[in-house]
Amino acid sequence: MRFCFTWKVKIPAMKYVLVTGGVISGIGKGVIASSIGKILKSNGYEVTAIKIDPYINIDAGTFSPYEHGEVFVLDDGGEVDLDLGNYERFMDIKLHRDNNITTGKIYQDVINRERRGDFLGKTVQVVPHITDAVQEWVERVALKPVSNGNQPEICIIELGGTIGDIEGMPFVEAFRQFQFRVKKENFCCVHVSLVPQPKATGEHKTKPTQASVRELRGLGLSPDLIVCRSENPVDENVKQKISNFCHVAPEQVICLHDVTSVYHVPIFMEEQGLVRFFHERLNLPVRQPDCSIEARRRSREWRKLAKKLDRLVSEVKIALVGKYTVLEDSYASVIKSLQHATMMCNLKLNLQFIAAADLEPATEQTNAIRYHEAWQNLCRADGVIVPGGFGTTGIEGKIAAIHWARKNKKPFLGICLGFQLAVVEFARHELGWEDAHTGEIPPESNTRERKNVVIEMLEHHTGIMGGTMRLGKKVTMFRTERKEESILWHLYGKQDLIEERHRHRYEVDKIYVDDLEKGGLNFVAHDEKEERLEILELSDHPYFVAVQFHPEYISRPLKPSPPYLGLILAASNRLQSYLARGCQGVGDAETSDEEQVAEVNER
Repeated sequence: MRFCFTWKVKIPAMKYVLVTGGVISGIGKGVIASSIGKILKSNGYEVTAIKIDPYINIDAGTFSPYEHGEVFVLDDGGEVDLDLGNYERFMDIKLHRDNNITTGKIYQDVINRERRGDFLGKTVQVVPHITDAVQEWVERVALKPVSNGNQPEICIIELGGTIGDIEGMPFVEAFRQFQFRVKKENFCCVHVSLVPQPKATGEHKTKPTQASVRELRGLGLSPDLIVCRSENPVDENVKQKISNFCHVAPEQVICLHDVTSVYHVPIFMEEQGLVRFFHERLNLPVRQPDCSIEARRRSREWRKLAKKLDRLVSEVKIALVGKYTVLEDSYASVIKSLQHATMMCNLKLNLQFIAAADLEPATEQTNAIRYHEAWQNLCRADGVIVPGGFGTTGIEGKIAAIHWARKNKKPFLGICLGFQLAVVEFARHELGWEDAHTGEIPPESNTRERKNVVIEMLEHHTGIMGGTMRLGKKVTMFRTERKEESILWHLYGKQDLIEERHRHRYEVDKIYVDDLEKGGLNFVAHDEKEERLEILELSDHPYFVAVQFHPEYISRPLKPSPPYLGLILAASNRLQSYLARGCQGVGDAETSDEEQVAEVNER
């Protein structure tokens, strides 16, 4: 007689950390959510993240940068909120388009199901159908493997907006139900609130936080952790007051004042016992010894990075010539990538924003002042970057900046539109094609036919704007006959094939390539089908590089993007020595005595 035994393996339940905000928007929930994920990952846990935006747009692709900051692009082509860029940079993971949930996506999903008859004739309502859809979406996305192929254990969910906003009510109700769906030991709510300090009194006020927590509780969610944001450090009495009136223990109140850089935030939060709190609250499994060693190594590297930022003295001045310069978040990833590169070079970034339109000839007295100031700032810069953008505003100013950088041998990096305009500038001033332009800019009615060296990609010619560009991770191949002379080929570690993220619907017209290259412009890389040009360089210039892709999307604090690193190296007169050393030893290679002792103890 045979006996068959079936063993049931208990799979650990997914843990969820919901991050909400109160009092005001823009309080730093994205950085705090990223920091929580960073801390947990540094302690050996696999982490993923979801951002919920209550707006009705399907995605962030059609947003003006003035409205919502930059549009961040993922490997799969998802155009998402800029906070997902923070998640990827802090946690060093790669997310999917479904990791960004919007009201538009949820309603579109529910309406499509209703049209198919999935609800069997029932009246479709916000509760339960919309709220159920939110919960199902979160559970499905949380289980997607992270970039290393491992299964996530903890999902950080950031709910955009402020508690009490009418747009966010369905999501709050969804998570009120969700906490019972996944059980209390698997769900934790972190509430971020502002503790203002009026100048009239000079003391921190806790009433806004009390009111925010009261409103959150009235909607059915009780915060397990309260993160108090303030301009200056909060004393223990204020912390105790928040504990008493918000019904949480003192150790469940984390006070986070403004710091010199966001890289200090995970360290600051970890020092206030965040790891111990999550261990107890979520019953997290104890990691093996090798995981704790790896965790200490990661934590030490991050702390070294944060300390380095405070010690930097020498600076490099970079001029960013763009259209959306009144809002820094419009170029969030570009700024972060420049910071990553300068940190690697032990330099402090002095970033000067220059509105491209101000570089164009002035017509009024007020514009004349801005015109001269803009050119003075450009001339004082050690390097110039022209990032991506859309529309007609400032096009001629960008071309003028590129021309100045090329003629004056000033290190230059062009991204996307900057790549295309570098071709236009070269065609105009080196080949003598005065009518050279980009097809993105409509011609004036009284002008003759132009020579558009940049044209719209035929397969993306459509009347629909959202999601119609060339998006996501694409392959770029260095041309065999050009790669040895290419600076970027060396900076990328002599890889013949690289993968970078794209976001564009215009490209350089190949019929003009032969003429451009005969004039001295080198196209050193193209796509895998040899249909599109991806990288251009000048050989008789310290650093004149432009790329069609957006390398800033995958730059990391401890691994800066090669094109950005090249710009900073060239701007600080270190590029040639770096290349001569085989692209080794750019930063401070020395290790402190304390770090050496820590490494020996771990071994």
